[in-house]
Amino acid sequence: MSSKPRIDDALRERIISEPDVILDDTDLMRALIAANERAMGTNIVDMRGIAMDRLEARLDRLEETHRAVIAAAYENLAGTNQVHRAILRMLDPVEFESFLRDLDGEVAHILRVDAVRLVLESVQNDTDPAVRRLGDVLSVAEPGFIRGYLTGGRDAPTRQVTLRQVEEGDGRVYDRAAAHIRSEACLLLDFGADRLPGMLVMGAEDPHQFSPQQGSDLLAFFAGVFERVMRRWLS
Repeated sequence: MSSKPRIDDALRERIISEPDVILDDTDLMRALIAANERAMGTNIVDMRGIAMDRLEARLDRLEETHRAVIAAAYENLAGTNQVHRAILRMLDPVEFESFLRDLDGEVAHILRVDAVRLVLESVQNDTDPAVRRLGDVLSVAEPGFIRGYLTGGRDAPTRQVTLRQVEEGDGRVYDRAAAHIRSEACLLLDFGADRLPGMLVMGAEDPHQFSPQQGSDLLAFFAGVFERVMRRWLS
């Protein structure tokens, strides 16, 4: 008479009728393979088991990559929707002053940034009453300021979108909010021939919100739309 315990009849029938239940259970398959290796003894090298271990490790890496790709796709979709909503909001105002105030209001809220500032270069000073009324959003700087701000005074090419982390925001741009800014996105603006450049700056208190390693395609698209809207106001 066999001394091995007999498997429960109901369980045995279920396994026979539904073998996929075992095959789909990773932990159970590992236990069966380990039992088989113990039964073969220590003097036998199970090449099939080694191959299965390697395939399993490769499958785990593929699944991890798959999850990362899906997460990145969802993040990109969410970012695209954010930028589209901000653009639609930016197109709503029918007055220039409302347009500028919305930048640091609803547009900043949609983009989830803590400050939005528009810098325009001009050979004139900023004593215009309209500029003073919009001091929190709009600042006027001397020609060459934007290039120096983007390059840090170095002789380096400027890019349309600059993403970086900062120890503190520049008071000339952020004014009272400068002390809280830890990262920023700087969008270089081209208003057309015979016009000085501009710059739209988005500042965040989160130091990880903007960094050079991030993609900038969506912000480049936003900058392109903003340029066209501004050309309409400046015409």
